[in-house]
Amino acid sequence: MDYDTYGSTAVELAIELANAERDDPQWAGAFLSSHEEWFTPGTSFELSAGEVQRAAATAELVRAVALAETQPDVLDRLNELLALARPRPYATDHDGELHLHYARPDSPALEQLTTTVAMGLSQVVVQHGWQRLGVCAAENCDDVYVDTSRNASRRYCSNTCASRSTVAAYRARQKTD
Repeated sequence: MDYDTYGSTAVELAIELANAERDDPQWAGAFLSSHEEWFTPGTSFELSAGEVQRAAATAELVRAVALAETQPDVLDRLNELLALARPRPYATDHDGELHLHYARPDSPALEQLTTTVAMGLSQVVVQHGWQRLGVCAAENCDDVYVDTSRNASRRYCSNTCASRSTVAAYRARQKTD
């Protein structure tokens, strides 16, 4: 699957948000800080408790899009996510490559995050099909992934999960023989 660089990394940001561990009350600030390249320099990553809850809700909506099993369900959940976005695209070459940003540069971190993941996820769904999003089929893993394979055959979030599942299936077959 071939899609634009900014859009592809925006959907990767969405996937990482959906898969972020949210047990620590400081998770959102840590997530934002670890992805600072997505934000306008000087953007504050200090979030109120309400903003942390909204970041978690955004993460759950991304996961809900990936979990949806029909196109109407995907569209409903994607539109719910898009309703939270405040797109104000602008062109920039801040990193030496001309590209678009989805949220205005002076918007707060949560708005930049929500808009970027909503727009990136929607581009993949609209341009490449809703079936390109999924949840790992490995036992004890529920990570979300975007399928970039040519034939849309991906079932696992990583090679690690695919290998672990293959080994487990092999061992299970060996026990029954």
